[in-house]
Amino acid sequence: MAQGKRLRVAVVGTGAIADSHRAAYQAHHEDVDIVAAADVDETRVRAFCAETGQAKPYRDLDTLLAEQEPDLVSICTPPGLHVEQTKKVLESGAWVWCEKPPCRSLAEYDEMVAAERDGGPYASFVFQQRFGSSATHFRTLLADGELGRPLVAHCQTTWYRDAAYYAVPWRGRWETEGGGPAMGHGIHQMDLLFHLIGEWAEVRAMTARLVHDVETEDVSTAVVRFESGALATVVNSVLSPDEVSRIRIDCEHATAELTHLYGYGVKDWRYTPAPHVAEGAAARWHTPADDVPSSHAAAFTPVLAAYRAGQRPPCSGDDGRRVLEFVAALYKSASTGVGVHRGEIGPGDAFYRSMAGAETGAGA
Repeated sequence: MAQGKRLRVAVVGTGAIADSHRAAYQAHHEDVDIVAAADVDETRVRAFCAETGQAKPYRDLDTLLAEQEPDLVSICTPPGLHVEQTKKVLESGAWVWCEKPPCRSLAEYDEMVAAERDGGPYASFVFQQRFGSSATHFRTLLADGELGRPLVAHCQTTWYRDAAYYAVPWRGRWETEGGGPAMGHGIHQMDLLFHLIGEWAEVRAMTARLVHDVETEDVSTAVVRFESGALATVVNSVLSPDEVSRIRIDCEHATAELTHLYGYGVKDWRYTPAPHVAEGAAARWHTPADDVPSSHAAAFTPVLAAYRAGQRPPCSGDDGRRVLEFVAALYKSASTGVGVHRGEIGPGDAFYRSMAGAETGAGA
């Protein structure tokens, strides 16, 4: 795509998360025009379009694609619709920027990727927690050897969701949501953990349904071994009145800790040097060059750059699949009671086609 051409973007599904996509596009207003939106709820889509000042409302994706021919489409619908809508958008020649979770299974993910073409269009998924500047700063410190080798980590997404939250028909069901808090809530922090310290190798997990009348779990715990040898614990919950998202990484020379809820900036990170670290040596750890909070706007920046370059964007292909494979392995381990290794779940495995492993809802 020519550097100077403005992208024509559209949004499918105009519920609450679509506002974050609109804000991301408006933050890049010099490069992007929001030309259309689609939703089965006419009142909702008209209200969304009114906020953009120019977008045209539609009731269905097919008509939008045919009439508007967008360059890129945000998919903000429930997970059960992602694979069909992503394939339609890719087949139209437009790129996809899709909300989490990417889809309901590894099989669906591979089906979406198969609809891509070399040089684009590509489907990228919204894992915005990766893109705060302080996460980039941590990766730089780690790569430069200042923190030493990661040894022990903890990844925590402990939120609270009441019965009214699960009254929405598609939530809490394997067929429509694809999983519980490991799939729909903790996936962001888990993706960030892998982004920070590398590839996971094995997981041993438990899930439970302790409060909510749903098919899926409402809490999960896991122990993870990384390819580097580091070990981590992972907790995902929707039962926790004191809500927090937290990642703690104990390295040879320091502990790095991020504590926030739905997004972070530099102030949310804390570094504690080990006793053997010389006084003053850790000064740079606390002062990244800038403070770009994690957000959809920050996450869209590399997608836009990839589009203009005709290159695969981050959070797509194998990079976007990594955390989804981990979630499948977590559910398989919880269902079978044994550890699951990365690469183990393939087309012949029940957990390849469903996070439940079977229609009975195994894993919860």
